[in-house]
Amino acid sequence: MSCDIYDDASCTYVPAMMKCFSVSLVSFWVLLALCFLSVSSHNISESGLQQASFPPRGWNSYDSFSWTISEEEFLQSAEIVSQRLKAHGYQFVVVDYLWYRKKVKGAFPDSLGFDVIDEWGRMLPDPGRWPSSIGGKGFSEVANKVHSMGLKFGIHVMRGISTQAVNANTPILDTTKGGAYQESGRVWRAKDIAMPERACVWMSHGFMSVNTKLEAGRAFLRSLYEQYAAWGVDFVKHDCVFGDDLDLNEITYVSEVLSKLNRPIVYSLSPGTSVTPAMAKDVSGLVNMYRITGDDWDNWTDVRAHFDVTRDFSTANMIGGKGLKGNSWPDLDMLPFGWLTDPGSNAGPHRYSKLSLEEKRTQFPYVTSSNNLKHPGGKKRPPKKGIKASYTHSLGLTRCSDSKASGWSIESLNHDLERICWKKSSENKHQALFCVHKRELQFRLDGESMYQEDYRGKHQLVATDRMKFCLEASPKRKVTSKEFKRGSFSPCRWDSNQIWELNSNGTLVNSYSGLCATVEYVEANVNSGGIRSWIATGRKGEIYLAFFNLSEQKAVIYAKTSYLAKVLPDRSIDTCKGKEVWSGTDVVTTQGTISMNVEIHGCALFALNCY
Repeated sequence: MSCDIYDDASCTYVPAMMKCFSVSLVSFWVLLALCFLSVSSHNISESGLQQASFPPRGWNSYDSFSWTISEEEFLQSAEIVSQRLKAHGYQFVVVDYLWYRKKVKGAFPDSLGFDVIDEWGRMLPDPGRWPSSIGGKGFSEVANKVHSMGLKFGIHVMRGISTQAVNANTPILDTTKGGAYQESGRVWRAKDIAMPERACVWMSHGFMSVNTKLEAGRAFLRSLYEQYAAWGVDFVKHDCVFGDDLDLNEITYVSEVLSKLNRPIVYSLSPGTSVTPAMAKDVSGLVNMYRITGDDWDNWTDVRAHFDVTRDFSTANMIGGKGLKGNSWPDLDMLPFGWLTDPGSNAGPHRYSKLSLEEKRTQFPYVTSSNNLKHPGGKKRPPKKGIKASYTHSLGLTRCSDSKASGWSIESLNHDLERICWKKSSENKHQALFCVHKRELQFRLDGESMYQEDYRGKHQLVATDRMKFCLEASPKRKVTSKEFKRGSFSPCRWDSNQIWELNSNGTLVNSYSGLCATVEYVEANVNSGGIRSWIATGRKGEIYLAFFNLSEQKAVIYAKTSYLAKVLPDRSIDTCKGKEVWSGTDVVTTQGTISMNVEIHGCALFALNCY
């Protein structure tokens, strides 16, 4: 038996699970592999012709080190993975973000002016933390050492181009001809391709999109990924391009560049806030992994928040679909186990994971669900008689071709003021409509903004009670899986994240991500606990069944063999026997039923032979 784990996974061979808990500096990737597969390090490494044939598995530095990891610390962690986990299919070790930032006073995740860039505006490893990069070597020596351990090397990169490169107005490298990129009789530079209006909302001082409609913009992106390939990079985690931060143009072109490289590079997207199966279908064929959640930390509410997401993607058959040179996999972020740091910290690991052993056992297998069984419990209970339910608005984002995106209408309040409201039917007919006022954009009279024409016919949306506060689509900081920070109001400014266009078909398009807004009416303070389960089949015909107790009390959970037969219609199932994985308890169906007393936040995982 195995589970396929990654950040960036899903689950792993059971002995490896137990080892995971004892490894220091551990924060494993958790990719949504919604089926059990017999995986070994051998059969993964032999799948070179098919990229990401199985969900990639490995270790990422972020949860333990934030951005501060050094070359020595990284290679020590890689050695642990090689010695203890490689035999169980773990291949990748990945340096997360800001490897190019100098670790000096004043530097932090969204600081400006502390990055190491080359003459072409491309990021280079900070030589203070990565001494082997001195002399223009980049990550070449680190990659060689990782490869000598039998592992593969990955890095984190951000969208577009750095603000530091734009401020320096560095020339763009033409890798096809050598030297600076020239077109129309002039050298093209960073400011020619940069899109300041599309700066990453949660790292606004760090990076912004490049204009991929320009050949110079494409030349810059091409120079980045060709350099990564030259360094020996095997995996790229591309951040601030998906979910609320969608940049489909950049994803599409980067995928094209990677497809033409002689070196195979696994392509992963992040972050995953607001991602729906409909949105994921636009990118799944271009990449190998794509995040479908916010950041995952060692908090039970983050773990619990994933269950509905996994159900939706399993139902949509998005697991293991066609991807870049192989397959693509939904990604549930990292398993925050072992020694960790804190979100946004400037320090390395200093505390142990706050998840209990039961919660860790729950987090391991739930990401491998393939079919969700229906059980008593887990349903939203109606409010008690005489108590009125309280509802709130929740702004969501989806691709504009999604049928649920069409629900906005406009009405004139007077000759100077128009109101835009979400009028699609809600569960509660007495719920007040979500409305905003339309505010025309104030264009600069000097006409210096080269993107001014792109915003003709678009507008900002202001709060009905605060006319100087505009609606933003995407959160201005990285959010965790449990959080819903979309749709906040903040002081109005010239920012594509605050610029919208209402179409005649009732869709409301955001200029930052190109996604359309939707509104849901959510009952406030609803306990999202309950009982969940999944079932999957193994390569030898075995059946894996899991019970999850999300509630705050122990629960006896059961499944009838008739349930299994409904989910697996090609199987004739009368009786089952096997083991509960975590306890090692022998299990035999009694009167056609499998049952187990499951701890608070706990999981029972069964490996069964049914006939």
